[in-house]
Amino acid sequence: MSRMRTALTPRADLERLIDAQGYLTIRATPNAAANEVRLPAPGAAGGVNLRTTATPEDGKANDAVLALLAKALGCPRSALTIVRGATARNKVIHVAR
Repeated sequence: MSRMRTALTPRADLERLIDAQGYLTIRATPNAAANEVRLPAPGAAGGVNLRTTATPEDGKANDAVLALLAKALGCPRSALTIVRGATARNKVIHVAR
């Protein structure tokens, strides 16, 4: 069986999208072909696009989103909290510093 690939963005580019209060807006896509973190196009409105292979059942996709984001930011998973959008694709994540 092949190994699942993960595409991550540079940490500094991702950290620039976190506002002064520590909030990051993302759009999650569950059931994707691969785990991936994509930055918005330069000058485009919106947040980070995050794709995960996890299914949106029993919080599995949310856990995968937080784990992938923690890996991309280089911080512990416990430093991330979903503030808004636990059952929606658009989410606001608080990053504790």
